[in-house]
Amino acid sequence: MRFLLFSLILLLTATSLSAQEAHRRWRKMNQIRQDKFDLVLPEVMRENKIDMWIVTNREGSFDPLYKDLGEGYVGSTGYYVFTDRGEGRIERAALGISGYLLEEGNTYDYFGSDLELKEYVAERDPQRIGLNYSKAIGGADGLSYSGFLELSETLGEKYAARFVSAEKLVSDFRSRRVASEIAVYGEACELSYQIMEKALSNEIITPGVTTLEDVAWWMKEQLFKHKLESSFGMPSVYVTGPRGILATSSDRIITRGDVLTIDWGVGLMNMYTDMKRMAYVLREGETAVPPGIQNAFEQGVRVRDIIKQTIKPGKTAKETETAVYAALTAAGFNKMKGFNQFTDGDKTDVIIGCHSVGNWGHGVGPSIAFFNPVRLGFEIKPSNLLSIELFAYTSLPEWGGKKLRVALEDDAIVTSRGVEWLYPVNRRVAVIK
Repeated sequence: MRFLLFSLILLLTATSLSAQEAHRRWRKMNQIRQDKFDLVLPEVMRENKIDMWIVTNREGSFDPLYKDLGEGYVGSTGYYVFTDRGEGRIERAALGISGYLLEEGNTYDYFGSDLELKEYVAERDPQRIGLNYSKAIGGADGLSYSGFLELSETLGEKYAARFVSAEKLVSDFRSRRVASEIAVYGEACELSYQIMEKALSNEIITPGVTTLEDVAWWMKEQLFKHKLESSFGMPSVYVTGPRGILATSSDRIITRGDVLTIDWGVGLMNMYTDMKRMAYVLREGETAVPPGIQNAFEQGVRVRDIIKQTIKPGKTAKETETAVYAALTAAGFNKMKGFNQFTDGDKTDVIIGCHSVGNWGHGVGPSIAFFNPVRLGFEIKPSNLLSIELFAYTSLPEWGGKKLRVALEDDAIVTSRGVEWLYPVNRRVAVIK
């Protein structure tokens, strides 16, 4: 009886703590939403010359910005509607979207029925109506074709003729950060790198016994333990050899002499990280990372330092990419023609992929990355979050001159001073004994 009572107390305590944590996270997300509606939304709607922004949600088919805008219950079709009426703030309405968590967040001025949309729009008579459709940015492409037809029919030809893509508005709104948002992102980063660094240790790995997927599943378990998410599915735990990546998150056993890398990130309160860590498994008799591997890592760190010193706000991502490669070339590095297209030369070959990060592992903001061509044209602004990602290929004497691929990635914020780290970044090759 005493044991049962003690167990019940523990259960109630755990439940109470869980409820407290859920409430804490909800309050923080409300603060972020309020700050972004107050500080960022007026700026980006006016820059993009959009008078009204309508975000459509359907039951079972939510817009990618559903969490950003407060979630809520949608019975059939619902709309978040933001109107610039020429005042200091943007008017916010939720039509056909309701519920405790949304309504108690105190971020919307009006709650009404989805049937009010036509009258609501006509009363405000916007000249340019932004809708979430985009060829290039998935996060700005939440409006389905049938949803577009429904909006066109509901509002009529007069207002349908005023529809424009909100692609750039969505990018600006999401990628320009407020202080409350950055605080949450820093918390997510702390959890992310701590889990990764523990994963690459003897606490988790026993050479000759542990497999790559054992490490990946342990990391997945940490998501449940800390009530986190991830935008990357299975963590990428991989071995790199003279022929490139040999195996990723498979049943391949980790052996002595392996060079390991983890590429992963966690999600906390709608903020997602993306980072990498690297480790070496000592061979019998070794006490430190071999000189060639250590040198290759240090070349990667040199590249990272140059990238960090070169990125400044006020230029497009493309202009910045050009400046970064010019600085790297001047420092003696070789720019690769394409991903994994390294040379046999003595120089360290480099390619960068400094992409937007934040509400997913790959964000929707300005991106200094070849795989985000549209976002290369966007201007880098203070408060943008960037994943400082690079791949450096350096020849190893231990591999007969063949090159080791060193992948470094850590998340940072752009300020008026340039790039600033949000947490302790990777400065060493972890050693597994």
